[in-house]
Amino acid sequence: MAMAQAAPAGKSAAFYDVDGTLIKTNIVHAFAWYARHQPTLLGSLVKSAKTAMSIPMFLIADKLSRKVFNQLFYGYYAGEPEDRLVVLAEELFEDTIKPSIYPRAKDLIDQSRRAGCRQVLISGGLDFTVRPLARFLGVDDFIANTLEFENGYATGHLGKPFVAGATKAVIMRDYAEKHGIDLARSYGYSDSYSDYPMLAVVGHPTAVNPDWRLRATARSYDWPVLDLS
Repeated sequence: MAMAQAAPAGKSAAFYDVDGTLIKTNIVHAFAWYARHQPTLLGSLVKSAKTAMSIPMFLIADKLSRKVFNQLFYGYYAGEPEDRLVVLAEELFEDTIKPSIYPRAKDLIDQSRRAGCRQVLISGGLDFTVRPLARFLGVDDFIANTLEFENGYATGHLGKPFVAGATKAVIMRDYAEKHGIDLARSYGYSDSYSDYPMLAVVGHPTAVNPDWRLRATARSYDWPVLDLS
């Protein structure tokens, strides 16, 4: 009696959340940097003051829903010129993002790459701010939010799908199907309990610099916990 051959195993990947996981800064720091670097001094002062006054509202929205937070927060980009945002992203990386990379982040990625995993960043940040980081870290791919633009200016709305919370798991499933990746053999890294869905969808989840809720969850499920600082 002939035996059916097992299907070949898919490739493995490592999916990394970015803010708080690989870098100490977050999307608010990025926006604050853009606010400080308006074309005029008055514009910089006004935008910076508006950002500072909005931080308590951002914190409340983030507690309620990451999706609500994203919709509210990215509305502050409305009216920003696309070319300016993209061109200044390299300076933003050098000034703010690069110095905030956790000391052991690159070692973790290099070790995972040597193990044969495809390296993928999955971030709630904007694509033009994540791109220089992805290039510096030498990852294979990145997934990030995109701003909608009309006539060269930001509308303040995000393109779909929103890269946040439970949506990350859906995006990762679609990505795995497209690239022949076996999620059961793959790895996930995040610092936040809001990313529980993306960690639960892979076979090897890891809590990195975790908040207290994710640390408790990792302890319950016996997930590894890493401190990249």
